[in-house]
Amino acid sequence: MSENPRMERILAVKAKYEETLLQKKNVVGLGIGYRERGGAITDEMVLTVMVRQKERRSRLRSRDLIPPELDGVPVDVKEVGMLQAL
Repeated sequence: MSENPRMERILAVKAKYEETLLQKKNVVGLGIGYRERGGAITDEMVLTVMVRQKERRSRLRSRDLIPPELDGVPVDVKEVGMLQAL
């Protein structure tokens, strides 16, 4: 049995939805971390969807919207800009 069942749950959801999420507008990566609210890190572990630039929901097509949760796992969208390998 896992030492961290919450982490295993988020990893399973990440694996299940990774391909779909990476096809959405501006999405550049996925990770697991703690939710940020108002610049402060909380103790809530989430699936983090990294985007080049956050956009208003009204400017996105429905297929590009990122849901606030997937299979009961909370999702946090974080603006990271362009990612480049060094």
